[in-house]
Amino acid sequence: MTAGQPLPASASDALLADTVVAIRPASLWRDTVGSVLRQRSAIVGVTILGFLLFVAIFAPLIATHDPYQGLLGKEEGVTQRAAPCIHLLGCPTDEPQHLFGTDGNFRDVFSRVVYGARTSLAIGFAAIGFAIIVGTTIGSLAGYVGGWIDNVLMRLMDIVLAFPSLLLAIAIVTAIGSSLINALFAIGIVSVPIYARVARASVLATKESDYVTASRALGETGAGILVRRIMPNSLTPLIVQGTLGIGGAVLEIAALAFVGVAGDISNPEWGSIIGLERNQLFNAPHIILAPGIAITLTVLGFNLLGDGLRDALDPRLNR
Repeated sequence: MTAGQPLPASASDALLADTVVAIRPASLWRDTVGSVLRQRSAIVGVTILGFLLFVAIFAPLIATHDPYQGLLGKEEGVTQRAAPCIHLLGCPTDEPQHLFGTDGNFRDVFSRVVYGARTSLAIGFAAIGFAIIVGTTIGSLAGYVGGWIDNVLMRLMDIVLAFPSLLLAIAIVTAIGSSLINALFAIGIVSVPIYARVARASVLATKESDYVTASRALGETGAGILVRRIMPNSLTPLIVQGTLGIGGAVLEIAALAFVGVAGDISNPEWGSIIGLERNQLFNAPHIILAPGIAITLTVLGFNLLGDGLRDALDPRLNR
């Protein structure tokens, strides 16, 4: 083709495509995030969880009072289990302002709910992270090795699953001592079998793939095949299950705190707030409703995000 002669349409289109690819190289992470954000449920879930994470991170700046200390004798006019008072909404300015009212110990409910986001989210993430690490290790080993090791490990998981998770968690905390850290480990332990079974199923589905057979033929070790070939391609169901599991862990820590086996009940944790005032549902419903709504939003956010991740990451559902 001589200089100055225009390129054919097909050639110009190919050149343009090459230029675009050179400017924006393919990115697995970008494509995955874009696919997730195309799911409406995921967008709503991310919005809710983003708000809750913001509240948890900036709790000292958002809280209006000390969540641990009662205000009796320190704030003039404060009363026990006072109704919410917001000056901008017409509450008399001569009354102390408490956005969610006060509890039976003259503490500000709004500040306790705000700090409760830190406790509940931190324990939820830590407990499920522990369960994923331990469960994935057990399930991957059982699925890849097979034989009697598979039978022994899976039967142990079946035994744990045979007990109601909340009752087993209460028993574990009671045996090792009441504290938030022990409650975290109890929730993680009762969640391990779920992730072990998911990991085992994923390993069984991928270990006979062609790329695994090729790696084995090239002399790669069994550990290398499991870690570098099988597990990276088995993470999708674990990510989805883990996202859904965090919401369940938040519910379980609230239940443990509600029954009083999660350590100091004065800690600003949503379940303990409800547990301390559970008999005041009709007399002072704001004390129950505020942490209850926070728990509901947290579980809803994780469930919506988990559904969106499932729809985005499952090739059979992702259109």
